[in-house]
Amino acid sequence: MDTKPTVTNYIDDEEKKLIEAIENEAYQIKESFLSPTRLSELQSVARATINEERAPISLRIPKTDLSRLKAKAMREGVPYQTLINSILHKAVNTVEKVNN
Repeated sequence: MDTKPTVTNYIDDEEKKLIEAIENEAYQIKESFLSPTRLSELQSVARATINEERAPISLRIPKTDLSRLKAKAMREGVPYQTLINSILHKAVNTVEKVNN
């Protein structure tokens, strides 16, 4: 059984071409153009983001909104709670950038 996810919705043609190129058997990863220091910095930030502690919340929203969120998540191929988390994260960070 193939458990590899398949992408059917692309943001644009560039994303489609990129995914097709990566999934091509002839695709080879080239040497990174990042300096070892910069690569280490980026890896550190990525680990901190991934390992960031999560806090459970309870949220009451209209059933119609939840249904739409679930439908959108299904179209995008992600769990609906992940989609909600992403939407909230983007909203909070957008507000902070505007106010700073």
